Amino acid sequence: MRPSPKTALLLSSVAALCAAVPARAAAPAFKKVVLMIFENSSYDEAMAQQVLSQFAQSGALLTNYHAVGHPSQPNYVALIAGSRSGVSSDRPVTLDVPHLGDLLEQHGKTWRVYAQAYPGNCYLGAQSGTYARKHVPFLSMKDVQSDPTRCANVVDDSNFASDLQSGNLPDFSLFIPDLNNDGHDTSVSYAANWFSSYFGPLLSAPAFSKDTLLILTFDEDDHSEGNQVYTVLYGASVAPGATSSAAYTHYSVLRTIENQFGLGTLGQNDDSAAPISDVWQ
Repeated sequence: MRPSPKTALLLSSVAALCAAVPARAAAPAFKKVVLMIFENSSYDEAMAQQVLSQFAQSGALLTNYHAVGHPSQPNYVALIAGSRSGVSSDRPVTLDVPHLGDLLEQHGKTWRVYAQAYPGNCYLGAQSGTYARKHVPFLSMKDVQSDPTRCANVVDDSNFASDLQSGNLPDFSLFIPDLNNDGHDTSVSYAANWFSSYFGPLLSAPAFSKDTLLILTFDEDDHSEGNQVYTVLYGASVAPGATSSAAYTHYSVLRTIENQFGLGTLGQNDDSAAPISDVWQ
């Protein structure tokens, strides 16, 4: 039985309305995250490095991504705490605030920091050789400092490659290059060349072609570009060669991780931050 003209008009209007509503983007497929942070370079300077521009083409480049302050340490804190937590310098701090490690553990997830040149044994000094505590925000958290088991989640990078290739990475990994390899005491060119030699062979590992997302970003710019920094996502869940001009910040990275693992939020700036949503395949 044919619908009445009135019903047919209604059905046509509904169909037109549904067609006008964009399909919801599929949830990204990654199961593990590796976040790596370089130091103090503008977006343009990073993109001028052949290694980094080529890496951007193999992953997804965020062209409107900004850090959230100066100097370095507030940005590292923001990435795991959802705010700068009152930190305004690079001096060692002890913060009694909730953070990403808390959320992960509450939901049965695991985390680890791979910090190059880290002395071990819950070292809380400001610096040791080419290691700098200000770049390891979990060691600024009181509930990590005071718990040897949690503090043991901070290790050097000697087992990173084998953990990746054997599938033994935790759900969330923070990879912190030392002061030379992150460009802090050298240059963005030096950091890019180190990345190519260290991570280049690892990018073809089955983990990255299966379920691991690598996020490479910079803590802050060099005060020349309004804190716009180079940020690329890489992995099987990412559309290769994708670019996004959406406005994202370090809080967006945190919110993306929270959403993917079903953690809820910390109720800070992560709560209102837009998760990264337009580069997945």
